Amino acid sequence: MRVHNLFITTFLALNIVGCGDKQKDKEGFFGFDESAIKPIYSATDKVDFTLLNNNSKTIDSVIYFANNERITSVKGNGKFSFDLNGKKLGYQNIKALVYFEGDTISTQTRIEVAAAIAPKLLKYTVVNTYDHDVNAFTQGYEFYKDTLMESTGREGTSYVAKTDYKTGKTYQKTDLNQQYFGEGITVLNDKIYQLTWQNAEGFIYDAKTLKPIKSFPYDKKIEGWGLTNDGKYLYQSDGTEKIWKMDPESQKLIDHVNVYTNDSKIKSVNEIEWINGKIYGNIWQKDAIAVINPQTGAVEAVLDLTALRAKVTNKEAEVLNGIAFRKTTNTIFVTGKNWNKAFEIRVQE
Repeated sequence: MRVHNLFITTFLALNIVGCGDKQKDKEGFFGFDESAIKPIYSATDKVDFTLLNNNSKTIDSVIYFANNERITSVKGNGKFSFDLNGKKLGYQNIKALVYFEGDTISTQTRIEVAAAIAPKLLKYTVVNTYDHDVNAFTQGYEFYKDTLMESTGREGTSYVAKTDYKTGKTYQKTDLNQQYFGEGITVLNDKIYQLTWQNAEGFIYDAKTLKPIKSFPYDKKIEGWGLTNDGKYLYQSDGTEKIWKMDPESQKLIDHVNVYTNDSKIKSVNEIEWINGKIYGNIWQKDAIAVINPQTGAVEAVLDLTALRAKVTNKEAEVLNGIAFRKTTNTIFVTGKNWNKAFEIRVQE
């Protein structure tokens, strides 16, 4: 019996390997010419694809897909021209479904798409300089009805608070439980939404009283970094080049953009703020703010704040991380993690 079972097992194994080898051989029939694909493309480019027919098979037709969405079909091995205008920045996964000699097989590649225009450099003037709590590991910074709201991070010291922007002192706050590392906040419809870093959980508070309303689990396996809103939807950064669009009622993530300049992705988008139809985003470990188109993810401008960072005198100060737009004065308040100063600035082209 053992010999019989061994024979069956060996027989099945040989057949499985044999089928796998045939499939693998078939996959080598066609492929994209990777040598013809550029490292990165502009959002205004058109990319021409033609399949390599390595075994000179007779191709009936090819159906092309981009990110699993059918784009077009061509007869034979005709050229496929992919117009990137209006396509999402970042990676476009291209798949070809090849019909040939009564058989079908697929092959795929990917291309990276960057913004069409290089970002411009913005200027600013300092309107005022204020004190900031050096113990505040700032993660969220936003005005609500001319009241400055601030959230902080690190386990055991995380809170959401109302802050006197002139003194940097909190006068009303709610602490998070010890296990939570607080992150970005935003206020929409008199509710404060707050993220946590790696706890995969967010919180909602009454904006007037700071009393907790509910908690919510993250919709995807991502980290929580920055948070803002456009008056209808929430926008969340997760430490990558992605900014997610969130339904505030369900807390479900419904879309995202990838943040790119004209030549590269911008990773580690941190604290974010909605200002006049654009997303202003701190970039982790950079003393700069990227002005991001929320529809495309393209970085349209950059604000270099290294000169402000040089004015922060306490040794414990970490990265720039705090952007609060004050509508009543049309100015922006910026600060950082454990900074002893906050700056009110006015931005110009």
